Amino acid sequence: MRADLRPSRALTAGLAAAALAATTLAVTAAPATAADPLVGIGRALTDDTQRGLFQVTAWTDAPQAKIAKVSARIRQGDTVLVDIPTLPGTTDPWNPTPSTTTFRLPDADVLKLVEDGGRIPALGTYAIDVTATDSLGNKQTRTDAGRLDFRLRPEITLVPTKPTYTDRNARPSGTLVGVQPGSGDRVALADLPVTVERLDPPRDGTQSPPQQAVTDTDGRFTSPPFPISSGDLGIPNLAFRTTVTVDTSEVHGTAADYLSVYQYESRKVAVTATADKKRALDGETVTVSGRMTDPAAAGAPVANHEVRVRLGGPSYGTGSGAVVRTGTDGRFTARLIAVAGRESGGFSVESPDRYVEFPALYGALAIPLDSRTDIRTYGLSADGRVTVSGTFGARYVPDPDFTAAQFVRLEQLVGRDWKAIAWGSVNSAYYNEFTASAASRGGTFRLRHLTTDQFAESSSGTLRLTRIDTRIVSLNAGPEPVAKGGYVTVTGGLQHYTDGKWRPYANAPVVLQFQPRGSTTWKQMATGRANASGNASLKAKVTGDGSWRLRHYGDSKHFNTPATAGGDYVDMR
Repeated sequence: MRADLRPSRALTAGLAAAALAATTLAVTAAPATAADPLVGIGRALTDDTQRGLFQVTAWTDAPQAKIAKVSARIRQGDTVLVDIPTLPGTTDPWNPTPSTTTFRLPDADVLKLVEDGGRIPALGTYAIDVTATDSLGNKQTRTDAGRLDFRLRPEITLVPTKPTYTDRNARPSGTLVGVQPGSGDRVALADLPVTVERLDPPRDGTQSPPQQAVTDTDGRFTSPPFPISSGDLGIPNLAFRTTVTVDTSEVHGTAADYLSVYQYESRKVAVTATADKKRALDGETVTVSGRMTDPAAAGAPVANHEVRVRLGGPSYGTGSGAVVRTGTDGRFTARLIAVAGRESGGFSVESPDRYVEFPALYGALAIPLDSRTDIRTYGLSADGRVTVSGTFGARYVPDPDFTAAQFVRLEQLVGRDWKAIAWGSVNSAYYNEFTASAASRGGTFRLRHLTTDQFAESSSGTLRLTRIDTRIVSLNAGPEPVAKGGYVTVTGGLQHYTDGKWRPYANAPVVLQFQPRGSTTWKQMATGRANASGNASLKAKVTGDGSWRLRHYGDSKHFNTPATAGGDYVDMR
């Protein structure tokens, strides 16, 4: 057969779908009424969407010829019911030129029942005979080229179903009708079984087998209940499928429809809740208590209903969570363990049951991060000042955000108690160093951060810093009075406190200082050293009235002699 004369595949989308879905009955090809083998006729197929229509393929193998005419007749036994003189070639939206190989009964000539003004006496199946003639006069007739399936086409329409708080089931329901060939009238199909099945398995792992329902006289049906749990309502596309297959003398085919359950009816309640503390350290127990009531029942308590309580807020639950039930008075209590973390803090109360609706509650609760305070450098100066530098930050969470500056205390042990003597601050995880300094004659020290809403308490290790006290005793300046331009000699004993008592501090450096009358400033006038007995004697030229004193500036082990020590006053005359 010439390739250019074989049946065309260029059908419209609707015709292609109809051809694929067409109801095809067993056909036995009868001998051709004409002996010419050059013209061929394919099977006549009923359009499954509109069963008053059909189409058929025809071709010719004669050189330079094409099919010029196709006719058909609808027959019941030996009785011809409808004589169709011409079947035109099909067209499609992309090619309006009629096909030369595929031919179809026009929509305007759709076959109908006698009662609808047509010539088909009743629902059923009928023989289709087809005759094709090519442009050279070659002709072929195929008896029983196909069967016209002039029966009702089943059609199912489902209506939405809505589970409710009081009835947590889906009951897919709908209508089954038969679409009449030709007129398109819809006829209720009664006493027919339909199958309803759930397409998504239940979230709780149980089975949900298909259910059967039977149509009533109006074609309506309602399936037995399918349990729909709260968890099932979270399925993105909770779908059901209903199918029916019918093969009788008047109805033939399979129909299906799909239904998604996307609505449900919940019970609206009111919930209040509070926590027993505003701040909880890592590992502490937090008790959240509340009550559930029904606004529609004048605030009556709602008993035996679940609530979910969590620590850490709605998005970043870092602590424990619990689902608890309300008591007969509508009250509930949850005891949870606080867990510190980057997003820790706050508590929430939500409904774990989608059938019970209330706005989620969020309450304030600080869960401080574990912190760490470390000493980096330290020192006790000769002039009696302790200086400690350190670092502060979270112990387990890297680079936390600082919502507020964190203060670290420099503490000194006084008796059995720690006393804060200075403070340092840190306000960033990236710049976490600080320095604290205070006047001190030495002792035991530590750094300590007190608990805040963001960071828990932490302390450094202790350190002991000491120096040896020094003093000047038996200070004397003379002569007194002294003549103008003369010299004054200042003597005194330098001592340091060792082994529990004051002892001479031999060979240590000393300076002679003068404070003019009316001044607050001491001026260095001479330097020297104490002798082996700790005694020192220095002299300087007198320039006016004023006070004279000796002073020692300590080394790495000794304090300076007190800067507040007074001198010996000498008049100049």
